[in-house]
Amino acid sequence: MVAYSFRPRFIDPILAGLEHAPLLPGMKRQTIRGASGGKRHARPGELVQLYTGMRTRQCRKLGEGRCVAAEPVTLLLEKPGLVIIGDAMTPADEHEAARQLDAFAIYDGFRDWPDLVAFWAAEHPGLTRFEGVLIRWEPLAGAEVRP
Repeated sequence: MVAYSFRPRFIDPILAGLEHAPLLPGMKRQTIRGASGGKRHARPGELVQLYTGMRTRQCRKLGEGRCVAAEPVTLLLEKPGLVIIGDAMTPADEHEAARQLDAFAIYDGFRDWPDLVAFWAAEHPGLTRFEGVLIRWEPLAGAEVRP
């Protein structure tokens, strides 16, 4: 079982995503993590534990899910922006690309793509390209969601 910790801004979208319902905007069922550091990420079929404030006194378990995918991801954060998941990337058509970038960001717990880019700029100043792992999970049947 692999545990992931999230910033407080993601608590509500994670809790919404742990509900047993189709994935909708406002629900977070994925996380983007670095590929290096020697830490192993969840593999499809494994349980994931979702926390906020790990390694602090404010640590709180939000719930658990089952990993459904762990794929390489590349984020190009400069305009116009690009997401590459495995071998698939956002389309060349400007309007469709913008729609898909916004959708990706929304399902990662952001308002839209510019909100995701602003978060990354604040957390990682000067970073314009990120390569890592996109981990996706589904809620467990009958699991308790912690408010």
